[in-house]
Amino acid sequence: QVQLVESGGGLVQPGGSLRLSCTASTGSIFSTAAMGWYREGPGKEREVVAFVTHDGSTNYANTAKGRFTVSRDITKNTLYLQMNSLKSEDAAVYYCNEPENYFSGTYGWGQGTQVTVSS
Repeated sequence: QVQLVESGGGLVQPGGSLRLSCTASTGSIFSTAAMGWYREGPGKEREVVAFVTHDGSTNYANTAKGRFTVSRDITKNTLYLQMNSLKSEDAAVYYCNEPENYFSGTYGWGQGTQVTVSS
């Protein structure tokens, strides 16, 4: 499996912004049908937040629409998640991997990156 590495999390005030990044220790993160972002909040199940398919189409969970933007830079082998207007309920550990309907198991789960939203 290709190991994923997430970064960019941190502490931000409500209404603030963060940009998360995802890359791989070795190999391409864009060799499968889609790649996206999950989050796992305290006491909650891991859920898909947004993803981009091989042809560049993007999809968002209702909670992310209008605030989050998923993008990719294939030349840098990096997936991004721009998060704006952050709310307390966005606080979670964010992971990247193939979204559920596209999951092939090609990539191992990384350690995630913690996003904390607090004043």
